[in-house]
This record gives sequence, C-alpha cells and structure tokens, in this order.
Amino acid sequence: MTNPEGRTTGSHKALVASLVIAVLALGAAAVWFVHSKGSFSHAGSVQAKTLTAWDRGLGDPKAPVVVIEYASPQCHHCARFDMEFFPLLKKKYIDTGKVYFVLRIFPLSAADSAAAAIARCLPQDKYFSFFDLLWRNQATWDPVDNVPDVHAGLVTMARKEGMSAERVDSCIGNQGLLQRISKIGDEGTRKYGIMNVPTFVINGRPRRFTDDWDAFQNDIDDVVSKNS
Repeated sequence: MTNPEGRTTGSHKALVASLVIAVLALGAAAVWFVHSKGSFSHAGSVQAKTLTAWDRGLGDPKAPVVVIEYASPQCHHCARFDMEFFPLLKKKYIDTGKVYFVLRIFPLSAADSAAAAIARCLPQDKYFSFFDLLWRNQATWDPVDNVPDVHAGLVTMARKEGMSAERVDSCIGNQGLLQRISKIGDEGTRKYGIMNVPTFVINGRPRRFTDDWDAFQNDIDDVVSKNS
C-alpha cells in the first residue's frame, strides 16, 4: 500500500513533537482539530463506495457492502461498540463476505490524533488490534477519564504492540501524518455531515449508531439484499 505520510525534519519536527507531548501530558481533552458545524444528513448522492489507499479494512474488498466507521479512540460510546457490537458485526457480516469494514479516526483532541498517528506507524496487521487495545484500556490513557499523563499512557499502550517510546514520539511529531489524520475528520464532516461518533457510512449513506443493534443490522441487511 502506498504510504502517504509526510515527514518533518530537524528542529521543526522536534518542536512539533514537544508541543504535542506537552498537550498530552496535561491530560486535557481540549479539542485540537475543530470541525465546522453542520446538520447530520441521510440524503445526498454520495457514491456507494469511496475507499482510498489510506483506508485500512477487514474482510473482502469485493463485498457487496462497504461499512465505514468514523470513531474516536477517546470516545466511550465507540469503546462500547468495539467491545459489545463489533464482534457481532464481524461474525455475521465481515467474516461471511457480506461487508468490507473500514475504520477511520475522527479526531476530537490531541490525544485522538496522537493515538491515530501511533496506529499508522504500527504494522498494518496491528492497526485494528491497537484501537481495540485503546478502547479496552481507556482508563489508563484517555483524557476523558482524567488520566494525569496521557502521553505516558499512550506510550504504555504502544509498548504492548512492540513500539518504543522514541518511536511513539517520532510518530506523534510527524506533522504531515497529523495533518492527514485531521483531514480525514474534515472530509467526514464535509461529505457525510458527521459531527458525532461513532457514525457509520453504509455504502455511502451515513447512519448514527444508538446502541440499537437490531436496527443497525436491519439497515445492513437491507443494503446487502439490494446489492447481492
């Protein structure tokens, strides 16, 4: 897969890294990337499948349905979906070839952006497992849980996946990578009206998830039946 990540060098890269680490060390959930306000819409003529080389997915790319999840690592609702509902989605739809699943990070804070940057620096086969690790251990790193040192928490999580602290700081100091992560959120807002997470785009149609699995799978079943 083509790696579109940009690199910063020299003192500028060190400055970016130190600024990000300083923000994370505060443990605050201040919004770092601000998305313009807009209404949530189910309408529009968005193309059914809008995947890019940047996307990382699970399942058969030729599946009749593409489900794109926009999520935040620090979001508790996203963590609940990951732990309670994603196993159902995977077993019934991804593993059976009905759905190709893509996870896009919608950054709400510096912590989200740093977590996404770390995930991008890991081998591709650890992308999903790292976010699962973060969601299952939010109390150890998540600023929403008032963790005093978010940076240290993220370093601990990354080490569980085999990444050194030095590599973590290099990733979260990569300005080009952080800008690309921010752009994903901006595109989600612009194309699909996404303002809250988790939100899912099912063959181009955005849908909020409200902990109603039956309604969610009914929506997927309807799209599967129309595209099989």
